Amino acid sequence: MWFSVAIICVGLVLFILKYVFTGSGPNPFETDTREPLKKMVHDRKEKNKVLKQGFLASKVPKDLDAIIIGSGVGGLGLAVLLARVGKKVLVLEQHDRAGGCCHTFTEKGFEFDVGIHYIGDLLPHKPFRCMLDQITNGQLQWEPLDNPFDHVVLGPPENRRHYPIYSGRNRFPDELKKCFPGEEKAIDEYMRLVKKVGRGVWLLALLKLLPAPVAKFLVYTGLAKRLSFFFQMAPRSLTEVVNELTQNKDLRAVLTYIFGTYGNAPNDASFSMHSLLVTHYLNGAWYPKGGASEIAYHMIPIIEKAGGAVLVRAPVNRILFNDAKEAYGVSVIKGQEEIQIRAPIVISNAGIFNTYQKLLPKDLQAMPAIQKQLSMMKNGAGGLSIFVGLNGTKEELGLGANNYYIFTENNFDDLVEKYMKGKREDSAKTVPLLFVGSPSAKDPTWEERSPGKSTMSLVSFASYEWFEEWKDDKVSNRGAEYKELKQAFIDNILEAVMDVFPKVTRDKIEFIDAGTPITNTHYIGAPKGEIYGADHGIARFSPELHATVRPQTPLKNLYLTGQDVFLCGFAGALAGALTCGSVLLNRNLHLDAIALAKKTNFMNNKLKGE
Repeated sequence: MWFSVAIICVGLVLFILKYVFTGSGPNPFETDTREPLKKMVHDRKEKNKVLKQGFLASKVPKDLDAIIIGSGVGGLGLAVLLARVGKKVLVLEQHDRAGGCCHTFTEKGFEFDVGIHYIGDLLPHKPFRCMLDQITNGQLQWEPLDNPFDHVVLGPPENRRHYPIYSGRNRFPDELKKCFPGEEKAIDEYMRLVKKVGRGVWLLALLKLLPAPVAKFLVYTGLAKRLSFFFQMAPRSLTEVVNELTQNKDLRAVLTYIFGTYGNAPNDASFSMHSLLVTHYLNGAWYPKGGASEIAYHMIPIIEKAGGAVLVRAPVNRILFNDAKEAYGVSVIKGQEEIQIRAPIVISNAGIFNTYQKLLPKDLQAMPAIQKQLSMMKNGAGGLSIFVGLNGTKEELGLGANNYYIFTENNFDDLVEKYMKGKREDSAKTVPLLFVGSPSAKDPTWEERSPGKSTMSLVSFASYEWFEEWKDDKVSNRGAEYKELKQAFIDNILEAVMDVFPKVTRDKIEFIDAGTPITNTHYIGAPKGEIYGADHGIARFSPELHATVRPQTPLKNLYLTGQDVFLCGFAGALAGALTCGSVLLNRNLHLDAIALAKKTNFMNNKLKGE
């Protein structure tokens, strides 16, 4: 019996290795496609010629290979990967500009980024950096943030504690130990766990790439958890793990502060998800030179060069299916007209809820396989963003290339629960957690583009239900009560910011406005105003879910990409694009990106004579 089991196990391992390391499809990372740096374009009208190409039926390329719904980085990234191997791809965006959460907007002369605050893991030799270089022709430049790159601020003004967060695999823990003498053992164990979890994330991608029967075998036999420390730690909450390490409440807070970057309070956050964020920034943090719009601006021409297009003001109202339940195109609303566009493959970057609940016919929505996937996911927390335009330079206003996480106290779980479950009028006056960053201070091109001006981005969470009654009103005319509620949030948050940044005063403010969860629904199509797609709580990290929610949907020719198919954020959405591209091209693009990174790093070192 044991001999038979051994034979089966060896056969399974050989099959997985062959499946993972071999592929018959074309490789978008076969060659280094970086080009010499070109002069940056700052003229807004010139950039809009690329980013704001409005939909017309006459602009739709003929003989499409694929249609992608949504121009966030999960959609654009996949379109570039397909374009690199000669595929003609049409990307359709409902907003009036491409980029999804990477887009920017301008008010009263101030340019604001809506979703890109800082990105990690961008050292030149890293595969993630290599991938970004390849999908932007090497034109997207990155500016490192200050070190410390984050600051954690705890407590009220009369008892405020400030803890700097440094990058560096050794400096990060070393600086924490200086802040918390006597806690060296707890910090070392935290770092050991975080790094070990990060090394185990490979199986998450594998479960989505292997044939479904093999992936399910790994899940239901328990092998997935045995093979990956990521899945071993996934059911444990961040609160549970950290509370076992230390009794120091401020240290507990500092070890968990970054939960806002994925949207779940520590008692509902998987330690595995949190570990990925910590390791993501261990080697530093960066910001795109020229602002977030540079990302889409350098990706779209690659799609167009292969014969594709990225068209905006193109709301897809349904995916088209034949009687065999095979997707064959989409329908776009243009004025009062419905225009049908055909392609052999349809890929949705619109999120699992929009895709399955809004774009499918009712009979296909009701399919058990569709309903099973929906039952495994839930909407994430709604986002609240405040955009501030200031008169003054970063030096005059005391702003730096860093971020501040401001909390009213160190008991994060209690703070979040009371705030999110409170009455909207009460919660508006007591916002307990806040992210503060200055895009203008992070961007070295800003002073050239907007001399004497600065911006700040203030981000927190808010319940969709607080604003839901105004969801059907016009964006520019949602009534006095809505404006009063927004103003209450703005006033409370602004007081907290001015207390931490004393040089930022009301007389310096030239523009201020807030985006609520229903604002997010309008501009980025988030069903419940969420900014990280589907919820990233503990339930999101079961091996069964990741073996079930894959790029392939239960419907032939329909695929998923982006945050919901992998993980949240810029890096997570791009990982979703790599995973979907791997399925479509029948090869492991994750490994292809790693291979090219090693190759280019070797060549660079050789040229330097190292």
